[in-house]
Amino acid sequence: MFPVSDVIPSRTTPFVTVGLIALNALVFLYELLLPRADLQLFTFIYGVVPARFDPVTLLTSMFIHGGWLHLLGNMLYLWIFGDNVEDRLGHAGFLIFYVACGSAAALGQIAVSPDSTVPMVGASGAIAGVMGAYFVLYPHSRVLTIVFLLFFMDMVEIPAILFLGFWFIKEVFSGVGSLGAASLNGGVAVWAHVAGFATGAIVGLFRRLGEAAERYRWN
Repeated sequence: MFPVSDVIPSRTTPFVTVGLIALNALVFLYELLLPRADLQLFTFIYGVVPARFDPVTLLTSMFIHGGWLHLLGNMLYLWIFGDNVEDRLGHAGFLIFYVACGSAAALGQIAVSPDSTVPMVGASGAIAGVMGAYFVLYPHSRVLTIVFLLFFMDMVEIPAILFLGFWFIKEVFSGVGSLGAASLNGGVAVWAHVAGFATGAIVGLFRRLGEAAERYRWN
């Protein structure tokens, strides 16, 4: 399945979402200019390496990507789900939320593989948090998705709660399957995705409860 867009238009201009996408793109362009040896050093310095953890890298690692597909996939999901979450949290609140989810995601992966010397990079943990918040804040939304069936392709609207719920369950099973395996020292940091999504969902739940309390107070 390949998501294209959601069905809820943004009520405000998503300045932070667009800014994050632009910043990720600029950092990736800088990566492309680096010689291979310098790029590896750049990744080790600014990526999260659990075995020599540096708190500053919780932030810097979010803007480094390992290739075009890594970058474009992450930015697509951020564009689809970020604007609506930014609507609900406000611009400043969304930025703080994004960084917090990315940090929680990295810490979640560190907790599972604290001795790993492979740098973790990418915005996927933070974006998983955005998806978790969207899951809670917009349970009745739908995601316009391209579905591939053998040699045929179709575009369908899938309930967001099913699309995101399936994604989360898949990540949990992948994470459980990786426990104790050598894959913890490399590959996709699935527990970062799980931790990021869970953090975003919790923040989304508190936001919904806060909005409900506010409506009750004024009624």
